[in-house]
Amino acid sequence: MSSGAVDGVIPPRRSNLIRVDCHLHTAMSGDAVTTIDELAERVERERLDVVCITDHNVTAAAVAATERGIGARVIIGEEIRTTRGDIIGLFLTERVPYVLPLAEAIGLVKAQGGLVYLPHPFDPGRSTLDPAASAQLCADGVADVVEVFNAKIEDQELNRRAAALATRYELPGGAGSDAHDPEGIGAAYLEMPDFDGPRDFLTALRQAMITGEYRPHAVRYARRQP
Repeated sequence: MSSGAVDGVIPPRRSNLIRVDCHLHTAMSGDAVTTIDELAERVERERLDVVCITDHNVTAAAVAATERGIGARVIIGEEIRTTRGDIIGLFLTERVPYVLPLAEAIGLVKAQGGLVYLPHPFDPGRSTLDPAASAQLCADGVADVVEVFNAKIEDQELNRRAAALATRYELPGGAGSDAHDPEGIGAAYLEMPDFDGPRDFLTALRQAMITGEYRPHAVRYARRQP
């Protein structure tokens, strides 16, 4: 994957395409520190056009960012803890409760017209669905997007395995910074045609180009004041 920035220089946007980060967090996640103001600053610096705010088990910050404006379109998402591991719902209108059975959580995402996005599907260091469950969701036509590049993953073989999973089941691939602090935003994004709504998003994803780099940016827990 190409780097999001070389010596601090952001690559120019390719004509007629937009930049989309499919997976990032704000301080509402509990283990992240980015405020909405800081997110707006990074969106401008990194020239992002669309961000999917995918906080852990909450959607409040995504809704707030949508209402106040951050200089980019916001897709309301949620990284949802299920009894089998985490999935992401995108294009949500309502929060999905956490620690539900996997099938129930997926049903609630689908019922509101949302998309099921499989984050970091082969990363053993996080609350990821086990590979067999991810493959089954793909085979059953339940998963809509597989995250094929996650900027927090140092071992690129794990990202390559995710890309192979997407290819095997002919699913579009997503990419995200998975940023938990401001410095992580911009570590990965897609350049893709513009879209209108979830179905159009899936179509546009198939023409996306990934820019991304491993960036060990994320803190594990929010900073505490001394």
